[in-house]
Amino acid sequence: MQIGCPKEIKPQEFRVGLTPAAAREAIGHGHRVTMQTGAGVGAGFSDDDYRAVGAEIADTAEAVFAEAEMIVKVKEPQAVERKQLREGQILFTYLHLAPDPEQTRDLLDSGVTAIAYETVTDPLGGLPLLAPMSEVAGRLAPQVGSWALQKANGGRGVLMGGVPGVGPAEVVVIGGGVVGTQAARVAAGMGADVTILDRSLPRLRYLDDTYRGVFKTRYASADATATLIQSADMVVGAVLIPGAAAPKLVTKAQLSTMKPGAVIVDVAIDQGGCFETSKATTHQDPIYEVDGIVHYCVANMPGAVARTSTLALGNATMPFMLALADKGWRQACTDDLHLMEGLNTHAGRLTNYAVGRALEIDVTSPSVIVRS
Repeated sequence: MQIGCPKEIKPQEFRVGLTPAAAREAIGHGHRVTMQTGAGVGAGFSDDDYRAVGAEIADTAEAVFAEAEMIVKVKEPQAVERKQLREGQILFTYLHLAPDPEQTRDLLDSGVTAIAYETVTDPLGGLPLLAPMSEVAGRLAPQVGSWALQKANGGRGVLMGGVPGVGPAEVVVIGGGVVGTQAARVAAGMGADVTILDRSLPRLRYLDDTYRGVFKTRYASADATATLIQSADMVVGAVLIPGAAAPKLVTKAQLSTMKPGAVIVDVAIDQGGCFETSKATTHQDPIYEVDGIVHYCVANMPGAVARTSTLALGNATMPFMLALADKGWRQACTDDLHLMEGLNTHAGRLTNYAVGRALEIDVTSPSVIVRS
């Protein structure tokens, strides 16, 4: 199979879809790999690194899209990229379609077979291709939040760990999954007073048993959320419903109950965000203010640490990429029902029920598509 990897063009996105190690593996399996020139530079990989493992280098993204039977990326294809997709081609990348009707329609119109990293599952119900970036984003959230808390950036001027005689920042993390747990660990490590909110009692028990008081846990009732955000210096939104739009858990009206200069970090912004006032921002212009509350809503947070993120993502995606290339998407999905869960579009049909509900589009079962 001809595998192509274009350079990411989303603003301030420095990751790359294929590492040299992944390219080597694919070539070792008998496939051809074409990289767009400069695709790996942001993550610290030169064209020569790819040439050394046998990959070809194309001068333009257009050449990559035209030749490739499978496109491997990191971020969702931008409008100019979507115009180059075609029926019979596989797209393997993050998509986050639920809050993005325009992208969804373009993918359906193109006929491409799109497999989304974020909806591939595992036997335990986890999201193995989302987890590495969730870990990165979760660990980044307190770092960027602490920067936003600085007075020069519009924040309250509160130090995360405080100093002797002065209390630490109060941090509330909404969601106790991968993102929330990592955010809480790092925030607590910085010395903050941290509380995680979650609706799963088994998950809360696990967090209590595992972390033994490193941070506090609370059941995520609407009342508890409303009460805790009033005293918070930082609120991290870390709620995920696989494939679906994130629920809006903090309203605009509630901002008036928060401390002036408090910071919101919405890690769920890729799925539309879990604060009513959230809107996607970029690394170049990451924050904005609503009613005195600083919002950090960068839609590709892991891109800030591109090398770590690329290596972590490559480790997770490589086995699935090889299965798709070795077997073709139909057989690979037939053999692995968890990979089948990643199928979002094929030949103009939507195949993910959560996206269909969010966008009110009819859905065809992926199992029907695979057998057709």
